[in-house]
Amino acid sequence: MAVERTLTILKPDCVRKNLIGEVIRRIQEAGFKIIAMKMTRLTKDTAGGFYAVHRERPFYGELTDFMSSGACVPMILEKENAVEDFRKLIGATNPAEAAEGTIRKDFADSLGENIIHGADSVENGKIEAAYFFAESEVVANKA
Repeated sequence: MAVERTLTILKPDCVRKNLIGEVIRRIQEAGFKIIAMKMTRLTKDTAGGFYAVHRERPFYGELTDFMSSGACVPMILEKENAVEDFRKLIGATNPAEAAEGTIRKDFADSLGENIIHGADSVENGKIEAAYFFAESEVVANKA
C-alpha cells in the first residue's frame, strides 16, 4: 500500500476550545506524520475560495462565516491509506452520527461546528493542501 497525503484543518471551534494539542496527539497516535502545519486566520473570501465546491449549497454562507470567525490550523498528513484512515479517525461530519471514540464524537458540538476538516479523496487532498501550503513549506518525512 502506498503512502498517501491528506489535508486536515483544525477549525476555529477546535482552536477556541484549546483542543489543538489533544487533537494533534490523537492524529499522531493513529500513525499520521505531520509534514506541514501552520496557524492562520481565513478571511471570508479565502474561506469562500476553499469551500467553493459548496457555493450553491444552503449552508455555504454559515460555513464561510464560521471558518473566518477565528484562527484555524491546516496540516498536511502522511500515512499509508491516509484518507480512509483519517476519515475513520475523525468520524461522521455530523457528530451525533459519529462513532464512539472519534474526534468529532468526543469534541464537536454540531454539524456546523464539527472541530475538524478531512479531505474526502487523495485528489482533493492534493488540491486542498496546495490552497494552504507552497511545496517549499512541506517537510519530507524520511523514516
